[in-house]
Amino acid sequence: MRRYGKHTDEDDVRVRPNRKGNRPRTNIRPKHEDAAEGFVLTVDRGRITCLVEDRTITAMKARELGRKAVVVGDRVAVVGDLSGDKDTLARIVRVEERTSVLRRTADDDDPFERVVVANADQLAIVTALADPEPRPRLIDRCLVAAYDAGLEPLLVLTKSDLAPAAPMLETYAPLGLRYVVTSREELADGEAADRVRERLSDRITAFVGHSGVGKTTLVNALVPDRQRATGRVNAVTGRGRHTTTSALALPLPGSTSQAGGSEGSSGWVIDTPGVRSFGLNHIDPSRVIHAFPDLEPGTVDCPRACSHDEKDCALDEWVAQGHAEPARLFSLRRLLATRERREGD
Repeated sequence: MRRYGKHTDEDDVRVRPNRKGNRPRTNIRPKHEDAAEGFVLTVDRGRITCLVEDRTITAMKARELGRKAVVVGDRVAVVGDLSGDKDTLARIVRVEERTSVLRRTADDDDPFERVVVANADQLAIVTALADPEPRPRLIDRCLVAAYDAGLEPLLVLTKSDLAPAAPMLETYAPLGLRYVVTSREELADGEAADRVRERLSDRITAFVGHSGVGKTTLVNALVPDRQRATGRVNAVTGRGRHTTTSALALPLPGSTSQAGGSEGSSGWVIDTPGVRSFGLNHIDPSRVIHAFPDLEPGTVDCPRACSHDEKDCALDEWVAQGHAEPARLFSLRRLLATRERREGD
């Protein structure tokens, strides 16, 4: 019988277990040394699909990670139910150090950067030669982001049956880009996919491109057993059904179960949503010069915080002395200028 008022004693006081304030708090967190290694395939509304050994599992981010984002391409430590059975859920307790991070902002005046993909080592920039018309300014912006992230760019030109590739290739020749030219007929019979696949061997390659250029169609040809939906996008306005809504990592046929260049691996492709713009607000222009090893030594005599496109820039004299081709300096300045102008300018 419970007593109230002056008749109560300590036996009548109830303490709810685990309630805040009932036990000392600690900053010590478990190390999860027995956690399994996972590779993030896709992220959708808080649910993260990972590859753990030869199983695909669903996981969520553990509370101790705080606001740290988990993105496609991340290598993570996973605990909990790793069976991959239906309705099971594991926890991601650690995100391993990233070897590269491809970022973009929604626009140039947007201070919030988005991580597109982690741990890629190549960026395939897909553009159509016609239908829709090519957008060199967007290509330039993707190149700047690739150089900033330390990714090797690969230019993939589609629909060469509608327009010649020579003018586009001439524009980017000074950069020494690796490239592949494809047509719709070659894509249909598999020849184009074979040529592109040769450039992806033993690499993790992120695919980016404007909606409607055939990016996802190409990915479907590269990984035929993991078809993604394709849809019609208006060639003039860019409006329509943009079929890739979230990034997805797919193993190329013949790849081993784990990413990361293990023996026998033939590479991964990461299909990303079509973009209308590629903001560069987060880019530090001083990092772009690292992609120009023939020009970088010439910056030693540049004034402090040189934009490399001003009166006292030492690169003009460096080129005049024959250390690099003038076309290379022009290309560098064109790329750096993309950060200062909007794509439609």
